Amino acid sequence: MAELLIPDMSLVVLIGASGSGKSTFAARHFKPTQVLSSDYFRGLVSDDETDQGASAAAFDVLHYVAGKRLSAGLVTVVDATNVQSHARAPLVKLAKEHNVLPTAIVLDLPEDVCVERTEARPDRDFGARVIRRHRSELRRSLKSLQREGFRKVHVLRSQADVDEATIAIEPLLNDKRHETGPFDAIGDVHGCRAELEELLDQLGYARSFDAAGRCVGARHPEGRRAIFLGDLVDRGPDTPGVLRIAMGMVGSGDAFVVCGNHEQKLVRSLRGQNVRVSHGLAESLEQLGEQDEEFRKQAEEFCGGLIAHYVLDGGRLVVCHAGLPEGFHGRASARVRSFALYGDTTGETDEYGLPVRLPWANDYRGTATVLYGHVPTPEAEWINGTMCLDTGVVFGGKLSALRYPEREVVSVPAHRVWYEPVKPLLPAEDLPPTAVPQRESDVLDLSDVLGTRVIETQHHGRVSVRPEQAAAALEVMSRFAVDPRWLLYLPPTMSPSATSSVEGMLEHPEEAFASYRADGVQSVVCEEKHMGSRAVLLVTRDGSVAPKRFGIDGAGAVFTRTGRPFFQPALTSELLARVSSAVSAAGLWDELSTSWLLLDAELMPWSAKAGSLITEQYASVGAAASSALPAAVSALTSVAARGVDVSDLLARTTSRASNAELFRDAYRPYCWPVSGLEGVRVAPFQVLASEGRTYQETSHDWHLSVGARLVGADPELFAETRNLVVDTTSPESVAAGVLWWTSLTEAGGEGMVVKPLANLTRGPRGLVQPGVKVRGREYLRIIYGPDYTAPDNLTRLRDRGLGRKRSLALREYALGLEALDRAARGEPLWRIHECVFAVLAMESEPVDPRL
Repeated sequence: MAELLIPDMSLVVLIGASGSGKSTFAARHFKPTQVLSSDYFRGLVSDDETDQGASAAAFDVLHYVAGKRLSAGLVTVVDATNVQSHARAPLVKLAKEHNVLPTAIVLDLPEDVCVERTEARPDRDFGARVIRRHRSELRRSLKSLQREGFRKVHVLRSQADVDEATIAIEPLLNDKRHETGPFDAIGDVHGCRAELEELLDQLGYARSFDAAGRCVGARHPEGRRAIFLGDLVDRGPDTPGVLRIAMGMVGSGDAFVVCGNHEQKLVRSLRGQNVRVSHGLAESLEQLGEQDEEFRKQAEEFCGGLIAHYVLDGGRLVVCHAGLPEGFHGRASARVRSFALYGDTTGETDEYGLPVRLPWANDYRGTATVLYGHVPTPEAEWINGTMCLDTGVVFGGKLSALRYPEREVVSVPAHRVWYEPVKPLLPAEDLPPTAVPQRESDVLDLSDVLGTRVIETQHHGRVSVRPEQAAAALEVMSRFAVDPRWLLYLPPTMSPSATSSVEGMLEHPEEAFASYRADGVQSVVCEEKHMGSRAVLLVTRDGSVAPKRFGIDGAGAVFTRTGRPFFQPALTSELLARVSSAVSAAGLWDELSTSWLLLDAELMPWSAKAGSLITEQYASVGAAASSALPAAVSALTSVAARGVDVSDLLARTTSRASNAELFRDAYRPYCWPVSGLEGVRVAPFQVLASEGRTYQETSHDWHLSVGARLVGADPELFAETRNLVVDTTSPESVAAGVLWWTSLTEAGGEGMVVKPLANLTRGPRGLVQPGVKVRGREYLRIIYGPDYTAPDNLTRLRDRGLGRKRSLALREYALGLEALDRAARGEPLWRIHECVFAVLAMESEPVDPRL
């Protein structure tokens, strides 16, 4: 009996002349849902399975359905003659697009058998001539099927072969879902044997040695196993020693190893292929040349047989060398292998001549934890459920491992710099001035912002900006924004709390507290959310500061979260003079040892900036509703009095009229007349930066105390930001927070913002949201419309997706912090502006603006 092995998730293409028994074979070996028959799809599109004129439309639909199945990772069988290469080509292409392996099963039965079966079917009247042509085309194809791209080809040449055949689904080599750990994932070793041995010792492994005293393996007494994330070789002092340990551990079942790009290149070199001897390959070749022939052969076979990625622990863990997006997990194709080994790049190079890599992890939303290496980072940090464990040991950094599932990072320091990096490994603030990218002119250039941009941030890794996002930001920056010399920072968008299940509510504080509790944040501060406009104030101590520090005349700037000036120049100067005087009266210039301050604040009233929006959008809606709906209620009431049953319509219209009044009541408290600065209020809630310093790691209670001091210095201009600290682990404290929010919103307030009290915070999943907004039930009428509280509307609105908004908020937050850090360090304007510009560019991302 012949067993036909079919790779899991494969696209199986049945090939054979009409009458060869493909449909019978498919029905015998596969589920009905797995088989896509060309005859069936002809019937779908034409009501006639034999209508050859409908073939083009039928195959169009068949390919579409096959693509959906392959996208879901399902074995899919295409039942058609498929005897011509042009018919098979789109199927092979479809398999490649979905990163699955195509398999061909050929039924090459004798011509007389096919003719006899066809003549027995009344719907097949095309005769032996067509079958003869099918078999001729099939015979010409047999030798070329693998060249066409089919990974496996099974040929059945007789009815006996067909009858005896069985089908077995073969798990892919990367499928290790049955291996559940615990594991210790180890980043790029690069020939640093001594550090690897130290790390294994620290992880609790007992090393074993050969007769020559060389370490040849290690085993954990508790059954843990190591996972090496590739790049065992090159650059370091002892590639053979590292390979000896890894090979021994794999051989004894104590480790898994995925292939890295350096192993790939080493194998090609050892096999005599023409490769460029660079990036540390020379060191490996020299060290392996000192070993005996048997070891070199073992090393070549070991490295040449490495898999690009593994899926472990029931699909909850994915390990690879350079990272892997969710759509590639568990798949098999050249594209998947290439990404796992090399990652993806923009095709550009950075200031160090290295390829600019696309930060796939920033957009990762998969459920599996992904562990990888490849690009050295100073620290191993979580980004959206992924972690890069290459901490640059060969460049003088550390060798790091992650204990899984404990999620604990363990590191040992490098003994020395074994290989000088092209790009400095240290964070920018620790680099000497010559190591920070420089250029001759500080003048901004279009090349700073156009095209695909990838910005390295200290707190969230690499953040990418697409060309279309940059184009949208360029329009705003070039036409409306303040002078970029003032523009040191733009505030990030803010994510709302998770959607509430509380009756009649879309947002509620309990979800915010629960989210931070899940991130390990115990103390949060709830800050009153002023209904105004976000404002950034750059204020100087006196007129002499700006020309020296920022290269521009003036007292500073007051701008919106998109970089536009709030007021005309004269009023701006008057406001900044008041703010500067208050800072002096509060004693902050000397206390902070600075001549300038960058403040984050809310500027009120809302109508000061959004007057046209209120007039043209909100007020017009309110006026129309208040005019039309009461009249409709009156008319319906009269109709009902005459005995006509309009009760449902009357109830709905009455409710809408009431909602319209609530809508008008919601925005009116945020509007009042101003004359010059009279009536303008500023509510500062955070000090962003001063000379040589940023404050994102300073507790929010300090920031609020600074705001209170400014209120004390000028109570007519500055407004207090009321606040409450909540312990997310205490039910009593959480209840007090909910009650406080309720009192704010029932009194007409917008709501509150919940922030980690410690400010910049990291949790088990990486950077924690810097703040989430919890808006009141009535305020949300302004956002979602007067009738949003209707049960049907609330049910629909609760299905709002927050993932993209949360991701956007974190990326913009990281870019803003990077801009502040660069400004505080006194870096060139172009270095600051690329971060600020990127924040604005991110705002064009398609996210529901109501969130």
